[in-house]
This record gives sequence, structure tokens and C-alpha cells, in this order.
Amino acid sequence: MQIDGSGALVAGGASGLGEATSRALHAAGARVVIADLNEDKGHALADELGEGAAFVRADVTEPDTVQAAVDAVDGLRISVCCAGIGWAERTAHKRGPHQLQPFETVIRVNLIGTFNVLRLSAAAMSASEPVASGERGVCINTASIAAFDGQIGQISYSASKGGIVGMTLPAARDLASQGIRVCTIAPGTFDTPLLGNLPDPVRDALGAAIPFPSRLGRPEEYAALALHIVENEMLNGEVIRLDGALRMPPK
Repeated sequence: MQIDGSGALVAGGASGLGEATSRALHAAGARVVIADLNEDKGHALADELGEGAAFVRADVTEPDTVQAAVDAVDGLRISVCCAGIGWAERTAHKRGPHQLQPFETVIRVNLIGTFNVLRLSAAAMSASEPVASGERGVCINTASIAAFDGQIGQISYSASKGGIVGMTLPAARDLASQGIRVCTIAPGTFDTPLLGNLPDPVRDALGAAIPFPSRLGRPEEYAALALHIVENEMLNGEVIRLDGALRMPPK
């Protein structure tokens, strides 16, 4: 899929991995709609990027707001979902069992929210005319290496990301006849706003645990892989770890 001239939606596109992807797609010539809950950051990024960029407030768990974001894209060909949240709690502990509501919330935002963006984006793409190769669009989801190497306290997060991994191949098979590809990126430890709140010694230790390169991943590296997936027509139904060969220990 050619990026230049294509319409793109980036859910969770106002910060972190999503912001880097919004910037990279725009720089490559895509018309980008940034969908996010953070209106201040979303409007600021769209204003900075200028022509070819717009912001739509959207909650990935709400069909109406995601549909509005999808509808705002001029000629949707590319959909990237980076929206997500985390929660740390053990399955059972001295205070009792894992709280049910936080588990449900993480599943709702990370897994159901990703599916919501995927289904609505794919429906819009399927109604469009294909390009010369027969392709109509590309959907990229964001999992995590926690889907494979979940640590102590990550049960809700790992379950949500494992669900995203699990739906990648069936989604790709579902949409193959319509010329829509589906891939998932599973990042390792990346330098995002979430980690930005940690003390430098903790951040340095996280980076040192990565075999090579021994540093935190950069959001721009996630964005570069997302753009490659868009442009490489043979990438479909695949989950790609982006982690510097990191395999997370139990804690």
C-alpha cells in the first residue's frame, strides 16, 4: 500500500507510539486523523503537523466516537491502533483476590477497544475501490511482549494483549477476500510517557536488560515498522516482536 496520498487513522495517536506513528505517516504523505481522548495533545499535534492532519476526540471503547474518527478520514487505507492502558495487581494477594473491575477495564480498553477500531476501519476500507494490486487497506494493532512473557502483576495487561495477538490471524483471514491486511506489532520496553515518569536509574536498568541494543526502544522505531508493514504487501496475519531480543523475567 502506498502511503503518499492515502488516508490514515491513528487511534491513541496523540502521544507515545501513536504520536510517532502519526508524525511518520504525515511525513510520508498520508492524510492523518489523530484519534485520542487527550484533546489538548491531539489538537496541538494536529496544529503542529498542519495541512493533512486533523484531530478527532475518540474513546476506542465507544462505537460512535470511533465511527466519527473513521468517517473523518479522507480515503481510509491505513488504520493503526496504539490506544491502551495498564494495571498492576497479582491474581491473589494478602489483601484478597485481584479486583474484577480493573481487569474488566483493561480488557475493555486494550482488547475490545482495539477490535472496535479494527472492525470499523475494515468496514470503511471494504467499501472503497481497491488499488491496482487489489488491496483496499492495512490495519495494524499493538500488542506487547507481555502477551508472551507476562510478568508478575501483569495478568490483566497480558490477557488483553494476548487477545490482540490471538485475533490477528483470524482477522487477516476474514478480511483477505476484501484485500485488507492485518498485522500486529508487539513492542518490548519503549521510551513512552508511561516510562517517562520513572526515575532515571530505573529507566537505565530497564534499558540495560535488553540484549541489543541495550536501551529503551524509541517510538520512532515502532513507527518505522508500522510504515514498513503498510508498504510490504506480503506482511499479513503476522505478529512481530519489536524488543531487541528481550525475554521478560518473572519480575
